[in-house]
Amino acid sequence: MASVDTLKTRRMLTVGDKTYAYYSLPAAEEAGLTGISTLPISMKVLLENLLRNEDNDTVTADDLKAVAAWAVNRGSVEHEISFRPARVLMQDFTGVPAVVDLAAMRDAMTALGGNPDLINPLNPVDLVIDHSVMVDFFGNAKAFGANVDREYERNIERYNFLRWGSSAFNNFRVVPPGTGICHQVNLEYLAQTVWTNADEGQEVAYPDTVVGTDSHTTMINGLAVLGWGVGGIEAEAAMLGQPIPMLIPEVIGFKLDGELKEGTTATDLVLTVTQMLRKRGVVGKFVEFYGPGLAKMTLEDQATIANMAPEYGATCGFFPVTQATIDYLAATNRAPERVALVEAYAKAQGMWREPSDPDPVFTDTLELDMATVVPSMAGPKRPQDRVELTSAAAEFKGAMEGEMFGKPGTLTDRFKVEGENYDIGNGDVVIAAITSCTNTSNPGVLIAAGLVPRRPSKRA
Repeated sequence: MASVDTLKTRRMLTVGDKTYAYYSLPAAEEAGLTGISTLPISMKVLLENLLRNEDNDTVTADDLKAVAAWAVNRGSVEHEISFRPARVLMQDFTGVPAVVDLAAMRDAMTALGGNPDLINPLNPVDLVIDHSVMVDFFGNAKAFGANVDREYERNIERYNFLRWGSSAFNNFRVVPPGTGICHQVNLEYLAQTVWTNADEGQEVAYPDTVVGTDSHTTMINGLAVLGWGVGGIEAEAAMLGQPIPMLIPEVIGFKLDGELKEGTTATDLVLTVTQMLRKRGVVGKFVEFYGPGLAKMTLEDQATIANMAPEYGATCGFFPVTQATIDYLAATNRAPERVALVEAYAKAQGMWREPSDPDPVFTDTLELDMATVVPSMAGPKRPQDRVELTSAAAEFKGAMEGEMFGKPGTLTDRFKVEGENYDIGNGDVVIAAITSCTNTSNPGVLIAAGLVPRRPSKRA
């Protein structure tokens, strides 16, 4: 249903040979929402969502004014709004029960004498099978295919059910096992940055937004897609077209300067960022990254930082549309007309960022010169307890002597492994697996990880 659009913000945008309708933020500012051009980009996404879904019921003129007032109160005033994400992302552990619920609704409709085909997701839903895949085979070129085959054997009933669901329901797709981690699939294939949908015979363009049934759904904020993880009930509500109530958030600006030195990775950067944001306290808040350092970052690095929003405690860690966004969309084979639309739309809405642009208004800000980031390890148990690599040996030695493992030990204790020609001792790595959804989308980290198992075993 089209917005009541009390501010008359609906405009037309021509990109190439196609024309789209959109709800213009500059037009909203001219119509009385003063100061919205200074809002963080993430807040502009929320405001556009309200403009497009204004219905005098769940979204009212007061909601629009409350977001506009953010430029003055910076999120210090509590006001609840209704957010309608463009789509829903699910993984198998939490997504399959949602499909079961849809099937149960169809059974109930049939029992009531109604048409079961009327039960469908109203928003697009993608269910990516990734969590249930186990590692039974490893260390050889056939391991990948063998693990996928074993997954089908173990859970054939589930896949028969999902095959039925993908053909029975509208707006519902299933991505099979072996394709990748759901967040990586979302980043490389599913997300569009600017979404489109038909409305009263006209194609409407609007920011791509998503909620997912996994906490690391936030990874997609690296592609300028506003999204975060929710519970199963909230995801099902969004799937069925219901808005998600939320308080207008505070937005912490994180300014990035400089660039990473050779030998440091996005993982080192995100551990530093996590440590800083944990100290600041950002639970329930948005974090938006800005500053000249964005021009020195790859999209994959941005996604790495966005992915770990649950670890630094924020609702999301958002990156705006920049040239890196456009380059990534083109490199991952998005349609050329979609790539052109993303750039044109972002510039028309004031959602495009250049290093020389004036800084938005934020609730509070932090700043980091990326040149100061050093190689690091995630601390034991908690990633914010970062350990610089140069001090890792000394800290491990201190932990050993401090009874970290229940009793004092020494680094010289060695134990013969029965039937093998080697021994093991404290500090040796005996099992390693590359499974992190934070690292698997980052080519630099993947290359480094691939080199590790090729190195000869060595003990200092």
